[in-house]
Amino acid sequence: MSERVIPLLDHRTAALAPPSGAIDPRTPAAVHGRVSDRLGRPLRDLRISVTDRCNFRCTYCMPKEIFGKDHPFLPHASLLTFEEITRIARLFIMHGVQKIRLTGGEPLLRKNIEVLIEQLAALRTLDGKPLDLTLTTNGSILARKAKALKAAGLQRVTVSLDGMDDAVFRSMNDVDFPVADVLAGIEAARAAGLGPIKVNMVVKRGTNEQEILPMARHFRGTGIVLRFIEYMDVGATNGWRMDEVLPSSAVVELLRTELPLVPLDPTAPGETAERWGYADASGRHDPQLGEVGVISSVTHAFCGSCNRARLSTEGKLFLCLFASRGYDLRSLLRGDATDEAIAATIGHIWQGRSDRYSELRSTMTPDAAGGARHVEMSYIGG
Repeated sequence: MSERVIPLLDHRTAALAPPSGAIDPRTPAAVHGRVSDRLGRPLRDLRISVTDRCNFRCTYCMPKEIFGKDHPFLPHASLLTFEEITRIARLFIMHGVQKIRLTGGEPLLRKNIEVLIEQLAALRTLDGKPLDLTLTTNGSILARKAKALKAAGLQRVTVSLDGMDDAVFRSMNDVDFPVADVLAGIEAARAAGLGPIKVNMVVKRGTNEQEILPMARHFRGTGIVLRFIEYMDVGATNGWRMDEVLPSSAVVELLRTELPLVPLDPTAPGETAERWGYADASGRHDPQLGEVGVISSVTHAFCGSCNRARLSTEGKLFLCLFASRGYDLRSLLRGDATDEAIAATIGHIWQGRSDRYSELRSTMTPDAAGGARHVEMSYIGG
């Protein structure tokens, strides 16, 4: 019998309370040390959304007809402060987190984001090493922020760019923002030493698949890793349809018509991207030419190795990108819960995790698959 996912309430109207007894520091859940969930997946990667606001209105993420001038974004008092974010990050590190990615919305819109980066850069993993500290941005204000971000301790950036053709890109971001300004931001990031830089392209069939080869040509040999992402059914506002998904296998096939590729091994456990290296005349990977990646979140689920947790702008912990509700950690941060109690809660929640929506998607009926209201990408980041 196939499993099914039961739709839950909207994340903006309800949140899950921590599991019963989880905030008791005497709980058996690990307080200091690495934890695994019910499927044996460790906690290694924490993605923190610092704002639900964005200056783009990308049609697949924040369509203008939904996120218009009157859209009720979160009030500033609801957002976690930098001190709260740093505190919760330190407690996640106690459980084995090694990488933190700042997301949004557009994270560079958060005022004084450099202060938060400086605080996070001072943290150390359980092994005493600096965190892998990175940030995903649309690149719109990266050119004027890159030096300050690097000086604050940010290590690298991932930039979203959905095409080289200016008309296509302006149409997709829906605020008439030019490609040239994003490319300038990428160059500024490289000059500041924020690398290796990755560029993410969401591929939507019928919209920008003609940009796949131009994007590959532009970034090949530059040291920048280009990744193609399948258009995903995240949230309830992007009008997602399966027939608008271009499978990653088709992307690789198209690339290989012009640019020889060879498969590469993953760089780390739980890596979401399948790596392909550009080949030289002998058919071997040429590191000087670089590589591309494909993220097959729809056609080839990678739930089995997912080691990522997501913290929303207002302090809700989501265990899956396709979740409907998150656990409310802000109430603990702003209450009188001790670090030990909150760390125990995080461990307890992760140990109870069994999410694998992408794997279950194929077993669901079309009505069930389309009816579950997932958290919006703009609220929780990618």
